[in-house]
Amino acid sequence: MATDIPLLLETDQLEQNLDNDDVIIVDLCKNEQYQAAHIPGAIHIEYPQVISARPPVMGLLPEATQLNALAASIGLQQNKQVVAYDDEGGGKAARLLWTLHAMGHSHTSLLNGGLHAWSAENRPMENKNNTAAAGSFDLDLSTHVVADREFILNNLNSDAVKLLDARSAQEFSGEKKFAERGGHIPGAVNIDWLLLMDQANNLRLKTDVDLHSLLQHYNIHSEHEVVVYCQTHHRSALSYIALKHLGFNHVRGYPGSWSDWGNSADTPVES
Repeated sequence: MATDIPLLLETDQLEQNLDNDDVIIVDLCKNEQYQAAHIPGAIHIEYPQVISARPPVMGLLPEATQLNALAASIGLQQNKQVVAYDDEGGGKAARLLWTLHAMGHSHTSLLNGGLHAWSAENRPMENKNNTAAAGSFDLDLSTHVVADREFILNNLNSDAVKLLDARSAQEFSGEKKFAERGGHIPGAVNIDWLLLMDQANNLRLKTDVDLHSLLQHYNIHSEHEVVVYCQTHHRSALSYIALKHLGFNHVRGYPGSWSDWGNSADTPVES
């Protein structure tokens, strides 16, 4: 097993592991991009395979049947390292990794900068369709990485739990509303997911020093349990991976996120 592969993987590290049989590379780019060019050996999946919905609540954690189908689609095995990437800043790839963590599979990596960084550095590409080898994976749902509405309501006044809202400032304030109600969960801090990215470095995450400084500004420290959310837990999945990379041991994603909270009549809202 490729135990030395980190959660946040650089392009040169992945290139060194392209022929590693213990690595499964998963592409969550647009299908037309995959057909045109992708990282050698990458298996393409569509983002809807990773999520489920009960409108108006979107971005939910799928039921076991869909999770097992997802595992089969990438040939998941307990001893395999899954490296995920996309072409939109890491949200889709990070959501896959969070989902795998929730499924009980922790051997995962996010390609830092995704396809933007890979292609900008002229690393090898191919355009043939790849299919998954047969896999065998026993689903073991891990609720410690999942926050639901009840968990958040029970911890609204806890000093040990921090809420990180990864949406835009306009969504956070309620100026832009994509649910029945606008605003944010009481006590949450707003760190737009775009602030985690270095636009001048092919959408890689900013340096650890810069990320720690950003979090400290909002009084978020590694001893806290952090719940990340956005509109559907797409953008906030990148926040989840960034925190885990920085050594935060207790991080939860809120599937459904504001589409759940903002469409519930009995949840408190700040704006």
